[in-house]
Amino acid sequence: QVQLVESGGGLVQAGGSRRLSCAVSGRTFSWYAMGWFRQAPGKEREFVAAISVNGVATYYADSVKGRFTISKDNAPNTLYLQMSSLKPEDTAVYYCASSRAPVTSTLERNYDYWGQGTQGTVSS
Repeated sequence: QVQLVESGGGLVQAGGSRRLSCAVSGRTFSWYAMGWFRQAPGKEREFVAAISVNGVATYYADSVKGRFTISKDNAPNTLYLQMSSLKPEDTAVYYCASSRAPVTSTLERNYDYWGQGTQGTVSS
């Protein structure tokens, strides 16, 4: 059974930093691209960042480019999202996801396994 479990959410002041983690089990982590998405209150879920199978290529939403960094560690099967210079508009539930195939994507439909989400709140 494939499981993705996010952690690291919480409350942080604007301008601060936070690192989210996503532990993956039940799937060969190194075979799949990974992504982070988020959903703010009253809004649809949106793409945040993605990383290729080998971890070399990364992609970011314009809203987080230069502030967030996605990375992965094949031992111990963990995806990370380092967030800095946080803004109140970054407040959202953050989800990690594993791709259907070893192809990096910004589209939700190309991910087949999702975590339960972790709440990140940025106070002004």
